[in-house]
Amino acid sequence: MSISVSSSLQAATRQLLADAFGCALDEIPEDAALGSPAAWDSLGHMRLVLALEEQTGRALSPEEIAGIAELADVEALLARAITAAANERR
Repeated sequence: MSISVSSSLQAATRQLLADAFGCALDEIPEDAALGSPAAWDSLGHMRLVLALEEQTGRALSPEEIAGIAELADVEALLARAITAAANERR
């Protein structure tokens, strides 16, 4: 993944979190994790899961849901979804 794609993915991931948590983008730190921002509580986590399911077009497994604890986890999940979609087009 190139730097521009990586930074674009991080920006898109931060925006997804902001939208899911109903807060401003500048409230989502680059090292966001459960509890930081404060909106990433249990209810915020479920909102994030719903946003991810909508974004990826599929239901997340219980393991995937439990494995989301920080921004990097969300980025990785989105990157896998992008890769899977690209492979399906081939």
